[in-house]
Amino acid sequence: MRRHTQTYTCYGKELHQPGEDPESTVVWGALDHDLNLDIPGFQRSDIVADIQWHKSRNKITRIKNDMPLYKPTDKYDMFTNGTLKIKALMRNDSDLYKVEVYDSNGVNLLNKKFDLKIQEMLSGPEINWICANRTVSCKVENGSDPELQLYLNSSVVKQGHRRLITYMWNSKWNKTFMCKASNHVDKKVITEVVVCPDEGLDLYLIIGICLGGIVFLIFVALLICYISRRKKQSRRRDGEELEIKAQRATLEERGRKPPQIPGSTSANPGMSQTPPVPGHRSQLPAHRPRPLGPRVQPQQKRLPPTPGTQVHQQKGPPLPKPRVQTKPPCDAGENS
Repeated sequence: MRRHTQTYTCYGKELHQPGEDPESTVVWGALDHDLNLDIPGFQRSDIVADIQWHKSRNKITRIKNDMPLYKPTDKYDMFTNGTLKIKALMRNDSDLYKVEVYDSNGVNLLNKKFDLKIQEMLSGPEINWICANRTVSCKVENGSDPELQLYLNSSVVKQGHRRLITYMWNSKWNKTFMCKASNHVDKKVITEVVVCPDEGLDLYLIIGICLGGIVFLIFVALLICYISRRKKQSRRRDGEELEIKAQRATLEERGRKPPQIPGSTSANPGMSQTPPVPGHRSQLPAHRPRPLGPRVQPQQKRLPPTPGTQVHQQKGPPLPKPRVQTKPPCDAGENS
């Protein structure tokens, strides 16, 4: 760790807390840094023979007749002009220190007390802003007892002993902010130019336009989904209707054809023929043409004769009765 040598000497009277020596001078030291305690108004001369430093009631360093009477350590060191160097300050180094100067006869020439206080150095301040509500802030993350001052165009607009301060600006101003962070051992400054895009357009209007666009996109997406779903349902219904129509047409075609029953043909083809239409001229029985094909004689079932009577039954359609042929007169035959 890099160490820095800093000297903080405060002259004049300060308010002291209860238990502190009112005659002491408050000195501030930075944590983890070296500190040189100088004796204010002291000039080394030939009459000075002895210089001693005490922490509370413990003697820590001494030089007599330009000879160190202490063992150099990693914590304390002393120069011939009486300056005490404290290395790598820690919080427990905060205490009351006293220096005494004597001449060669042991006469006290000077007594001085120092109240050493330790503070942590500050981290760099940060400036942040929000254009939505025109708010700017300055904050410090690390450091002891920071004091913040916020400037707008070289004018202090907000300050306070805390780690965060906020301020709301007017959009008509030229927004150049500067923040100072300080304590007794450190001071840091940062400057930022706040730029908000298109301040002339109201932020709420921009938000409304964005929300409206999002709602419109959602509506369009839902509409597309709805139309696609309706098309699928319509195609499904059309397919079902075509299938139903095809089934109906098949059933109608089947209903038009008469059912063919096996064995329904006539057993006697000759009997199924239409009898000849009687002509104007009578014909002899010997000259009647025979029907084509074999003539199937109807089968008759003989029933047991009843006593005294005998009935002849025939199966099938009744046979046509033979026509009675009139004999030609003899005179006609002879004349021919």
